[in-house]
Amino acid sequence: MSGPIYNVLFLCTGNSARSILAEAILNHAGKGRFRAFSAGSHPGSRVNPFAVELLEKQGLAVADLRSKSWDEFAHPGAPHIDFIFTVCDNAAGEICPIWPGKPMTAHWGIADPAAVEGSDDDRRRAFSKAFAEMNRHISLFTSVPLAKLDAMAIKRELDQIGRLRETGE
Repeated sequence: MSGPIYNVLFLCTGNSARSILAEAILNHAGKGRFRAFSAGSHPGSRVNPFAVELLEKQGLAVADLRSKSWDEFAHPGAPHIDFIFTVCDNAAGEICPIWPGKPMTAHWGIADPAAVEGSDDDRRRAFSKAFAEMNRHISLFTSVPLAKLDAMAIKRELDQIGRLRETGE
């Protein structure tokens, strides 16, 4: 495969569910064009077990997934990041580090499946719903002809993807 490999960072507060799902989905769906990472402003001590269970069921790699601080990506020597997507409303409202290279950003808010209370089946359904929504966002993102569009057009596309849930599309 020729062409650039784009590094994408998914941010959430705890980095245990939505951003982890996004990292695994894009690393699989990106087919070598994208390399995904995830992080949180206040990461938990572990990846949510329902996220791991779902990703394994979907046949996606989980071995390298871990909750980590976004500080890992804001220091010299960190991977150059091309795109940053916040996937929870809390992270979108926080003061983020100054990202080296000034990556393009967008907000793709998705309901937190880890916040769902109830039976394990209720929680699994919430994770499945978040996975499906994230998978749709990522599918649309990977279809954007990044090399053929200028920065303003790419930004419009990314923002439109983030508005899908708001409009019910």
